[in-house]
Amino acid sequence: MTASQPATLKAEVIPVTPFEQNCTLIWDPQTLRGALVDAGGEVPRLLDAVRSRGVTLEKLLVTHGHLDHVGVVADLADQLQLPIEGPHVDDRFWIELLPDAARQYGFPPSRSFEPTRWLQQGDQVTVGGLSLDVIHCPGHTPGHVVFYHAPSQLALVGDVLFQGSIGRTDFPRGNHGDLIRSIRERLFPLGDSISFVPGHGPVSTFGAERKSNPYVSDRAVGA
Repeated sequence: MTASQPATLKAEVIPVTPFEQNCTLIWDPQTLRGALVDAGGEVPRLLDAVRSRGVTLEKLLVTHGHLDHVGVVADLADQLQLPIEGPHVDDRFWIELLPDAARQYGFPPSRSFEPTRWLQQGDQVTVGGLSLDVIHCPGHTPGHVVFYHAPSQLALVGDVLFQGSIGRTDFPRGNHGDLIRSIRERLFPLGDSISFVPGHGPVSTFGAERKSNPYVSDRAVGA
């Protein structure tokens, strides 16, 4: 690899839990150091994926505080002695509600936790020798963040945006207007060619959603 060839990030999407949430294993192929983004459940399956790739986990990253995205974060952090980075502090109340949410939805017990580092707009997180930009995208939850690796043209967007849809905003402190602004003003300007891994469902691109998404396309918003 030369200076003119920035390191790219490797990613494997691992759907977990009855909600089929996309946990994503990301790693630096040069160092084989990695992180799990949104560890929602099924610890053995997640660790099998880590081992099969020969990756050494160095941290856990969290986009937002909903149960299906953070259900086993506390367990993994304790088991492997890993730091937790994210989400934005405005999602603290969701993380505190995790034990109640697990009982309500029939999930295995889940513990609340205090992230090692709360994140905000403009921060960066490192994975191995790679740096990812943190983009605060409120709307689905107030403290939702997105992780973006520019050299790989890849964003991990949690429940902000999906192929053909957007995140729900009917949960406590959700806000539809904030969500639309987050997508249109903070994600789409990154470029049509950017691929994104959503919290549920298949990978898409910002360009495809800008063209045809019934909620945030140019046509849908009258742009």
